[in-house]
Parts: sequence; C-alpha cells; structure tokens
Amino acid sequence: MGYVRLLRRRRVLALWSSQALSVLGDRLYAMAIMWIAWKQSGAGAMGLVAIAESVPYIVMGTLGRRVMDRFASLRALAAVDAVRVVLVAALPLVWDTVGTPGMLTLATALGLAGAVFDPNLGALVPDLVRSDEVQAVNGLMDLTGRIARVAGPGAAGALLVFIPQAALFLLDAATFAVSAVALVALGQTARTATGPVPLADAVSLRARSLLRAHPATAAAITVHGAGIFAQAVSMAMPALLTSRLGAGAEAYGLVLAATGAGALAGNLVVGNTRLPRQLPVVYCVLWAVSGLFLALTGAAGNMPVLLAVSGASGAVSPFLGVALQTHFASFPPAARRRLMSLDLTVIRAAGTTSMLVIPVAAAAQPVAGFWVGGLTTVALSLAGAATAWWWTRDASGLPVTEAAPQLSRD
Repeated sequence: MGYVRLLRRRRVLALWSSQALSVLGDRLYAMAIMWIAWKQSGAGAMGLVAIAESVPYIVMGTLGRRVMDRFASLRALAAVDAVRVVLVAALPLVWDTVGTPGMLTLATALGLAGAVFDPNLGALVPDLVRSDEVQAVNGLMDLTGRIARVAGPGAAGALLVFIPQAALFLLDAATFAVSAVALVALGQTARTATGPVPLADAVSLRARSLLRAHPATAAAITVHGAGIFAQAVSMAMPALLTSRLGAGAEAYGLVLAATGAGALAGNLVVGNTRLPRQLPVVYCVLWAVSGLFLALTGAAGNMPVLLAVSGASGAVSPFLGVALQTHFASFPPAARRRLMSLDLTVIRAAGTTSMLVIPVAAAAQPVAGFWVGGLTTVALSLAGAATAWWWTRDASGLPVTEAAPQLSRD
C-alpha cells in the first residue's frame, strides 16, 4: 500500500515509470551488446566490454567530484539521457564500420554517462517525498531493477523472434528518450539548490574526510565491496549444478527464477516495513545473512533445497539495497551524492576484479568456492557490523537530514 500511495503522486509516478522503462531498456542493451561481442570477437570481447563500462565508475568516484556536482539537477540528468540516446543508437553502426575499438569507445562513453547519472538521480529521489517516506520510495525505485531482471531477458528473447538484433539498441535508445522527456518535465517544477559549494564544505566532501567523519558509513561501504567481490562465486552455479546435482540448463533457469521471485517478494516487504535506525549496523548484518545463504548454496544436496536457499537469498537482496540507500538519504544532498558515487566506485572495482579471478577458480571446486565465498562474507560482514555498532552506539555520529528538501513535492 505504501507503493500505491506514492504512485498516486504524479511526480513520483512519472519518475518511476520512466526509470522502470529505462532500466528494462538497459537489460535489452546488455543482452544485445554481450551477444554481439561474443559473436563477433569471442569471450574476450565480452570481458573487455564489461571492463570498459566499469572503469568510468571507478574514475568518477575517485576523481570526478566536481564533474558530478555539475549534473546535480533533473534537467542536467535529462541532458545525460539525451546523449545516451545518440550513443546507444549509434553503437550497431559503429560496430559494423569501426569494429571492436569503436564498440569499446562507445561502451566507455556509456559507462561514463551512467557514472554521472546513477548517483545523481539516487541523491535526488529522496527529496521527492517526506522524510518518513524515503525508505518506501527507495524500495519503489529498487523495484524497477527487480522487474527488469525478471522481464528483461524474456522480453529480449521474445523480441528477437520478430526484430533484428540491432533493433534492441534502438529500443534502448527510445527508453532513454522517454526518461529524458520525463526528467525535463519534472525539472520544470523542481526547486534545486544552485551555486558553488563553499570551500570548507568542499573539503569536507573529499572522500577521505567524509569517510573519516562517518566511520559507520565507511564500514557499510567496505562490506558492500567485500560482499560484491565474494558474490562473483555465484557465476560458478552451472558448475555446481553439473558436478553436485547432475543437472543442466533447465535447473539453472529454475535457480535464477527462484532468486528473482525471492527478490520481488523481499522488495514488497522492505518497502512497507520500517527498518531499525542504526542502518549501517543492519546493513552489515544483512550481508552476513546473505553470506550464510551463499555458503548454504554449496551445501544444498538436492534441487528443492537449492531452490529454497536461492529464493531466500534473493529475498535478502532488496533489504540490502534499500537499507543502504535509505542511510545515504539521511545525509545532506551534496554528501549523499558523494557517498553514492563512492559506493558505486567500490562495488564496480570489486565486481570487475572478482569477475577476472573468482568464477574461474570456483568452477574447479564449486562446492568449496561457495563455502569459502559465503563464510568469508559472513566474517567480514560481522566485523563491519561490530565496527558500525561501535561508532553509532550512542547515535551521536548519525548524520542529520536537512530540514528543507531540494525538490518540490505534489
């Protein structure tokens, strides 16, 4: 019911629907570019595409604070989406004429656009609603990704029956166009803070200064990176199914479906249930639970148990996302944007690094891989939870939300 109340507001409905369509388009794009990369240049090109898209997130999170601040409005983000329309639409043509170098250049440019867009939009969303509705609106925005993960591959497969593969890029470009129009319309009525950031505030927004001032948040971001690194072992699921259960591709599809169904169910709960106040501690504990399920995946002796564990693991995922985003929302907008960018930097770096080593190592011994990955996540997460609790035990280190929101509401 919390989602329904939010969606009755025109501004929230416009933003949510346009971003849901955009995220679905991203899934079509991801499937199309990876398939073409594999078809044209092999598995190595797929890895290069993933790296090309991730590197800009790492660079922007470490060196691009001033650039990020220039796009801290809905209208500026509409311009970013307009650029993405051109880049995505041009990708099939560039690939046919220039080849892999041109494809990697555009993939890098799209990664740069995403590195600017994602944390800025995430920082603006909480200001669309009252402070007591931030968790619900974060859950609502999280729902877009959950739906896209389930519907995206199926939609892409169905569309490829009727349209050429290159048309998927045009569809993704169209979703960015819709998003750009919606952001322009929303930006016309938004009241945004403008002007340069004072020198003292700029110094306090440096990554090191910000994390030193909020060590519990630093612990949560560190645990996020460690969890993403360990989760790469899940790429060895086909090897686990084959070696331990003697199952094939259909079983892998069932596992993915169970995980997706659990995530959707978890999202409906987290968006309408009040989380405890010490969110960094809660977040780290949730990662420990996720690590436990990862270890239990390696211990599953039959398909029903594996599907149950996969569903439970999926249900934890939206709690993780909403808890961290809601914690970030308790910071003033500039600090919130900086923390979201830093978090993206950490998880992109961790994810890219882990994909280069973890799946290959785990595929040789999948049961051991899941156990090691899961128990390592549990240990690091509990250490992070203890650290976060220590720094927030008297609640004096928690950030204070600004009294006045940046964006108007209706």
